[in-house]
Amino acid sequence: MRPNLKQARLDKGMTQQQVADHLGISLNYYQRIEYGTRTGDFQLWDDLEDLFSIHQRVLRQLDQEASQ
Repeated sequence: MRPNLKQARLDKGMTQQQVADHLGISLNYYQRIEYGTRTGDFQLWDDLEDLFSIHQRVLRQLDQEASQ
């Protein structure tokens, strides 16, 4: 799970579908990125960084419990 990415989305008041639409990707693909089972390409992370005004290194961080 990428808790920072999820929190950034919630703080912006956006649904997963709205973020997926903004990025031009499917809902399922975005859900897998947020959950941490997909990485996504560089352009996607640049777009997320611009959308949420948070550095992509922070957005990419995985939940420590999920990664152990």
